[in-house]
Formats: sequence, C-alpha cells, structure tokens
Amino acid sequence: MREHLMKILIIGDGNVGKSSFVNRYVNGRFSQSYKMTMGVDFSLKVLQWSERDKVRLQLWDIAGQERFISMTRIYYRGAVGCVVIFDVADSTSFLSCRLWKQDLDLKTMLPNGQPLPCILLANKCDLSQRAVSADNIDKFSRANGFVTWMETSVKNNRNVEEAMGRLVQEILSIQPSPDPVLPPPEDLVHSEPNQTRAHCC
Repeated sequence: MREHLMKILIIGDGNVGKSSFVNRYVNGRFSQSYKMTMGVDFSLKVLQWSERDKVRLQLWDIAGQERFISMTRIYYRGAVGCVVIFDVADSTSFLSCRLWKQDLDLKTMLPNGQPLPCILLANKCDLSQRAVSADNIDKFSRANGFVTWMETSVKNNRNVEEAMGRLVQEILSIQPSPDPVLPPPEDLVHSEPNQTRAHCC
C-alpha cells in the first residue's frame, strides 16, 4: 500500500463558503452558521484512492483577509494543490480570484518549479441570482492556468466530492510517488469561537 500525504490550500475571499466547503467534504455536514476563520484552520481526510493507494489530505482553510498580509507565504509552504473558491452571486469575489492565484504563484511552487495544480470553484450555484456567467468563468479559468473549474453548491452537496477528486487525480498524475511527511500545522491554527455569523453557503 502506497500512502500519499497532500497539503491542499483552500483560498478565496471571505464569505464565499470555504469553511462550509471543507466541513461538507470532510464531515458531510452543512450548517447555516459558520465560525469566521482567523488566520488558518486545518482539517484531515483520508481517501482509499485505489487498492494500492491511500491519500491523506491536509486541508488548510485560509482566512479571506490573509492575502493582504505576509503570512500567506508561511501558510502556502509545502502545499501540492489548491482550491480557489468564489461566490457566483458576488462579482467582487470572482475578480479577487486573479489576485489570489497571482499571490499563490508568486509565493510557492512545486519542487519541479511548476505552479501548484489549482481548481476554480464557483460556489453557491443553487442561488437564483448570478453575477458571473459560465462563459466568463471558463475564459478566466483557461487564461489563469487552472486545471479546470466547476460549479458547486455546498448547501446542496453538488460537485464537492467531484471537485476534490479531480484535484487529487491531477496531483497524483504529477507526483505519483508518495510524498514526505508534512510538518505539523498546530502552531499556525487560529480560531475565534465567539465570531459567528449566519450565512448560507
């Protein structure tokens, strides 16, 4: 049995559903309320990918304001893949994806010098109001080097497993051999349990 350890970054503006996405993927749950991420939170998920391969995912949920400070370089270190999420009903969060991707590409890369494999997720596709068309998302995804993009609804559990499966597949195709053990992230995990806001993702 081969074991692959993967540090995956979850980035994007605040309020787009990053924490809800991780919670749905890891725990299979959705909540109308969420705890605002301060700094970074992490979660673990183990996948029996095949008869020969087990994948341990370390998901780093980075707070929406972190792009504006220097800490992202520390958070990005050792990552092998990334999920960039925006709210399909919020054009500002879509425009920010270019800045997040540029920040990522500037501060980290794979050992072979290539950019991290990234997937772009248009979240909250269950909402009737859309601010970004599928055509614009497709053009943006191609122009900015994303592996692919998908519409997701964390609330309706649409394309959550599929999106992560596609990213893991891409990472394994680039790095087929097991990776070294990642450093423990405990020192970088911050949370503020009293900061809770109602929000639908």
